Parts: sequence; C-alpha cells; structure tokens
Amino acid sequence: MDNLTVRRATTADVPAIVAMLADDVLGATREDAADLAPYLAAFAVADADPHQHIVVAEQDGEVIGTLQLTVIHGLSLKAATRAQVEGVRVRADQRGTGLGSYLMTWSEEKARELGCALIQLTSNNARTDAHRFYERLGYKGTHIGFKKEL
Repeated sequence: MDNLTVRRATTADVPAIVAMLADDVLGATREDAADLAPYLAAFAVADADPHQHIVVAEQDGEVIGTLQLTVIHGLSLKAATRAQVEGVRVRADQRGTGLGSYLMTWSEEKARELGCALIQLTSNNARTDAHRFYERLGYKGTHIGFKKEL
C-alpha cells in the first residue's frame, strides 16, 4: 500500500465514487453515473453530518477505493454506539491488492476511535465473494436483513 492515504472525500471525488459504485453487475443496474446531481446533493447532506464519514483511498493522486462509515447512537445493547459500513468499493484494476482489507481495517480503527462498541454491515445476497471476504476479516452473518422500498 505504498503512497496510499485514506482521507475524507470531497465533492471533487464524487464522480470517482459513483463510477466505483456502478462498476459491477448490481451497481450497473441501480446507479446512474451520467447524472451526478442526486449524488452531489446527497454528498452535501452526508458531508455536513458529523456522524457520516465518506472516505476515499487515494494513491498517487488517484481515487482507487471508497467506503462510508456511519456512527449510530442507539439504546439497544446497553446503549452501545455502533458503526455501519456501506458502499465499500475498490476500483476494478486494484482488486486483489489488499486494498479492501486495508479499508476495512481503517473503518474498524476509526469506529473504535469514535467510541463504537460494534461494527456492522450488510451485503447483498448475490455478493457471495464479498461474503467470503467479510468472513475472512472476522465478520459473522448473525442477522437477516430486510429492506423495503418507499
């Protein structure tokens, strides 16, 4: 991971982030990299929220990975603060380099720094490779997630 930095994303990073979100079978059907307006608006809201941490991995001036870490303050689990990881992506030409593991380690360290007792994520049922990746990192499939479009 030579010359690699993980830093808070900026508005200028949104096109690269969206490109990574759209660069797989599932993302290609649900993202629209041609229309950045909704992504820029959502980024502005998230960036203003101190509980949202959208970051990019940058190497030699190029964005090659991203994730979003959300801190959730709740009452369950003895009022434990937890971190939710979403949108973990590594640029296609960087997959298999260890960058995904590096980003997940970064997210765990950041979550601890922010006082979180637990880190969690969801992964689409179709992402079996991702499931194996997370399990290798010590994550356990302890819950079934449900979603409903509104």
